Amino acid sequence: MSELKSGRRIAVVLFNLGGPDGQAAVRPFLFNLFRDPAIIQAPFFVRYPVATLISTTRAKLARENYALMGGGSPLLPETQKQAKALEAVLAQRLPGDTVQTFIAMRYWNPLTGETAKAVKAFAPDEVVLLPLYPQYSTTTTASSLNAWKRAWRKLTGRKDASRTTTVCCYPTAEGFVQAHADLIRAEYLKAGSPKPARILFSAHGLPEKVILGGDPYQRHVEATAAAVVAQLGDILGEGVDWKISYQSRVGPLKWIGPSTDEEVEAAAKAGLALVVTPIAFVSEHIETLVELDVEYRELAYKHGGSIYVRVPALGVTPAFIDCLGTLVTQALADPSSLICEDDQPCAGAAA
Repeated sequence: MSELKSGRRIAVVLFNLGGPDGQAAVRPFLFNLFRDPAIIQAPFFVRYPVATLISTTRAKLARENYALMGGGSPLLPETQKQAKALEAVLAQRLPGDTVQTFIAMRYWNPLTGETAKAVKAFAPDEVVLLPLYPQYSTTTTASSLNAWKRAWRKLTGRKDASRTTTVCCYPTAEGFVQAHADLIRAEYLKAGSPKPARILFSAHGLPEKVILGGDPYQRHVEATAAAVVAQLGDILGEGVDWKISYQSRVGPLKWIGPSTDEEVEAAAKAGLALVVTPIAFVSEHIETLVELDVEYRELAYKHGGSIYVRVPALGVTPAFIDCLGTLVTQALADPSSLICEDDQPCAGAAA
């Protein structure tokens, strides 16, 4: 274990996908998303025109959906709140150090290269990379971290004197699980339904071929859901009715399932009350505020459902922010303590 020294300058970089900040940004945001080789696994000369086509054809519908949220994505403001809350926790835990949080978005501002410049100007002794993707995937975590490595290497080359540590995933971290359980418990009790209720853990889906290629995301989602259910025994007892589903499918490829829309429809037809929780999203954005709150709610009522409750994303829930603080301090003190769900050291734990 490394000895913690005081007086350090510590940069904590929070990663997320980002979202368009206005109607004009929707198409370029989609283009950035679909030209990522982690999303469209094809050579550049194929990926570029495909990204152009998808971003053009999907732009109108996407703008309509973002209009439901005021014209743009709330993801950056949400992440800024999390960054400030985390900074406050770390100031208490590391009073002898100067800690500053930074935000790096993968597909829209502040983009990774811009954030890397800000971190370099801060001149840190330590850099902690903290993806806001609790469950590891090559399409999210790896894509964001690879973009950071390219940008940071371009800026610093061999002159980089700071130590970089990566928190790669935390699907069953105690505070993360507890935060989910607390929010679900509150909404489950608030629903007060005499009907049987099903908890539906909805996560962003992936093409099946990504999982078959070794991506651990689905295993991590399953581990998170099981850990959360284990914390809900006080209100649910044994034999709780819960399922995992996957949303946001795009394109012709076969995706992992079951799909959230199919599960919502099935539960509604069975006369079950639904308590839907975004198990892989830590902030409110289009997948929660439009898909879960509008589209799937309407689907449930269309098929006879009478109770549809949506659990909020974690946001700045104290248990979650405290968990992020613990992950950062662990990374600083002992990178080898960061263990993936498969009991293996996190990829790129120290560099």
